[in-house]
Amino acid sequence: MQGDSPKHAMSTADEAGADAVVFRARLSPHRSLGRRGHLILFAFVISVTFIISIPFYMLGALPVVGFFGLDVVLLWIAFRVSNQRARAYEELVLTHVELLFRRCTWRGKLSQYSFNPLWVRLASDEHAEFGTQRIALVEGRRSVEMGSFLGAEEKASFAEALRQALATARRGPRFG
Repeated sequence: MQGDSPKHAMSTADEAGADAVVFRARLSPHRSLGRRGHLILFAFVISVTFIISIPFYMLGALPVVGFFGLDVVLLWIAFRVSNQRARAYEELVLTHVELLFRRCTWRGKLSQYSFNPLWVRLASDEHAEFGTQRIALVEGRRSVEMGSFLGAEEKASFAEALRQALATARRGPRFG
């Protein structure tokens, strides 16, 4: 469903009628550290590693110093991969005539799905102990999972907001 017309991406809440945006959301993976946090963390890790390696260097145990350096490099690689994956996002735009769902992977691959708000339903898998485990847009036999990177409480909150927005969109535009 790629290549829909640009009017869907450009619609705003100020427009009147059926093309008015009822609900808009952009979901992205949460990352606890920003750029400054990374700098502080790595300054601390490198400082501690350097201080701990000095006695081993003085004793001539150079392989131990190398392994300490390897730990820092592996930690840096892990954070780099995590930050690259944080570029993924999902975007939802709901009007009275269309529900447009876009998913962009961390590699930049864009998938786009269009649903009729009158026929689409929001399915969710609830677990008694762990809360909402999965939410998906379902229309006929087509199902698209969304928000897989969200926590259970965030999924439940988002699902409730989207259910309310779908109910509003189904009532139709208000004129006059």
